[in-house]
Amino acid sequence: MKKILFAAAVLSVFTLALFTGCSKSESTKGMKVGMVTDAGTIDDKSFNQGTWEGILAAGKDFNLDTKYLKPTGTTEADYLKEIGNLYDAGYKFMVTPGFKFETTIFQAQTKYPDAKFVLIDGSPHAGDWNPVVNENTVSIFFAEHESGFLAGVASALQVKNGEFGFIGGMEIPAVQKFNWGFQQGVNYANESLGTAIIMNPANIVYQGSFDNVAAGQQLAAQMFDKGVTAIFCAAGGVGVGAINEAKARAKAGKDAWIIGVDVDQYAEGIWDGSSSVILTSAMKRIDTAAYDMIKAELDGKFPGGQILIFDAKNMGVGIPAENPNLSADVTDAVSGVFAKLQSGDIVVSAEQGDLIK
Repeated sequence: MKKILFAAAVLSVFTLALFTGCSKSESTKGMKVGMVTDAGTIDDKSFNQGTWEGILAAGKDFNLDTKYLKPTGTTEADYLKEIGNLYDAGYKFMVTPGFKFETTIFQAQTKYPDAKFVLIDGSPHAGDWNPVVNENTVSIFFAEHESGFLAGVASALQVKNGEFGFIGGMEIPAVQKFNWGFQQGVNYANESLGTAIIMNPANIVYQGSFDNVAAGQQLAAQMFDKGVTAIFCAAGGVGVGAINEAKARAKAGKDAWIIGVDVDQYAEGIWDGSSSVILTSAMKRIDTAAYDMIKAELDGKFPGGQILIFDAKNMGVGIPAENPNLSADVTDAVSGVFAKLQSGDIVVSAEQGDLIK
């Protein structure tokens, strides 16, 4: 079961099996792959980094020229400028991470019809939220609520008793779904698996950005001071600040756990050369998604015009294959929960419902 839970490579096979198309196109010869970052940095240990690592892996495997550009600002004009710069330099396959690129890609997909665009966590629209995915674009979403659910179950089982908190970046659907899924996972563990974890509304916070490291550290300090044992951070650079605070406390001999997001953040939480404050991470296979779309283009099977969902059923979300801070019993239990997600025996809501905001 562990192998089933964590064999993320299966996603590539599953995803590509869905695509139809001709053999490798002549247009892919010498293909150059570009990326435009969002407000965060390329080494944010989160969304930008996960996307870039997938591009780099594809570049290495298929001998491709890869490049990323970081805009000087975060407006649509800033993003379009860098897309134009990549296009002019011959990078006609571009990956963009996050909802902030939605209106940008709406324009770019028409302005550059001979380019291909992969929009992760968003769909192109004209500002009216009505998705328009052209044939040269693919839109990818993830079931963050399922990933958050698994992380909530795992964390609750490992800690057993105490109080958890949540720090989100911007209050957008992807971040909200992480929060709501995590709360459902904690509730499931409390009701079905014998844990006793509390989540206080005062410790559910959206900071409002993805790059304010100092604010993240301050928020984490406040929660830890109030007795919170573990904080789930879905906040990019804000989460890095929370990790920094937890590491400082660990060095002082205090218990302080962080649940990471998007990618396996264990390494980011190492504070003494080996031990990490990252209990586990609610992962979205962002790297695999970017990699698979590049491979699909090379194989002549780019799923243009489609909106794809990566979830538990196609191995698109989960927790890391190795969780050094989780016991073997917890890992086994989460494997069983994951199997129930895949079979539909457990259904995690993507809506808030009666959960804490």
